[in-house]
Amino acid sequence: MSSLTDYAKNVLTRALCGRSPVLPTAVFLGLGTGGSDPTGISGEAVGNGYARQRVTFTGTGVQQNAEAVRFTFTAAAGSFSHVGLFDAASGGNALTWSPLTSPVAIAGPGTVTINPGAFTMTGD
Repeated sequence: MSSLTDYAKNVLTRALCGRSPVLPTAVFLGLGTGGSDPTGISGEAVGNGYARQRVTFTGTGVQQNAEAVRFTFTAAAGSFSHVGLFDAASGGNALTWSPLTSPVAIAGPGTVTINPGAFTMTGD
């Protein structure tokens, strides 16, 4: 994941200054068509069985997804080129965003899988 949202930058800044930020207790991955620092991903999938998926991380430096993350679609949903991390299963705050290595097209029912260790986060 390459970019923090403005919200996440503010949370980290408060933490580094010794202030008590509200940290997420769980994080959820979403699919979208674009991304930016102010908003996170844009064009997040809607309907057709789509839901953000909870993701857990492991690692001591670079964080990587501990288990496979699966997005299941019941019908065509278009093409997605970005992923975003959120602090809620719906609504909530966008934390990070990044382009996918390769865009994925959902032309009918199916599943998009991100294998364990394939989704990484660094402090850079």
